[in-house]
Amino acid sequence: MAVRGNSARTPVHAHESRARSLAKAISWRFVGTLDTLILSFLVLTFLAPLFGVRETATQAQNLHTAGYIALAEVITKTLLFFVHERVWSRLGWAVWTDRRGRRIEGLRRSSSKAASWRIVASLDTALLALLFTGHLLTAVTIGGGEVATKLLLYVFHERVWDRIPYGRARGGQT
Repeated sequence: MAVRGNSARTPVHAHESRARSLAKAISWRFVGTLDTLILSFLVLTFLAPLFGVRETATQAQNLHTAGYIALAEVITKTLLFFVHERVWSRLGWAVWTDRRGRRIEGLRRSSSKAASWRIVASLDTALLALLFTGHLLTAVTIGGGEVATKLLLYVFHERVWDRIPYGRARGGQT
């Protein structure tokens, strides 16, 4: 780890507070839940009938089921995301401090966090979709569809949070 733009390598262990992890978990959950609601509704309405299920379900029923999936994941994913953030906050890989002592995360770190989170989160969504639909292919389609939409949204989320100083120790202070 080094100060970006400086040839001297300066070890840092910049900490992020639990409050920051919680704030990130809440903001991501809002974005993620909205994405899951929309994606689940679209799959249930347009793809599930192609799988031979939910052929007689109305759009209101599909929205209701999508809502159950989205609301259940508010609980499961908030807990999972908090744990994920705490694990990553302990890793010093691809983290620097700038000249003013602010912690900076590299794009490789944000991308790696996105990939590891997406594996955990898509499995969670697929299990919840299976619970609420009872149909494996529909559940896998919803969980798999999230991979593309949420990877992009998560990297964007990480890049926005990288610019927010809330809950960060300055200059490696705890």
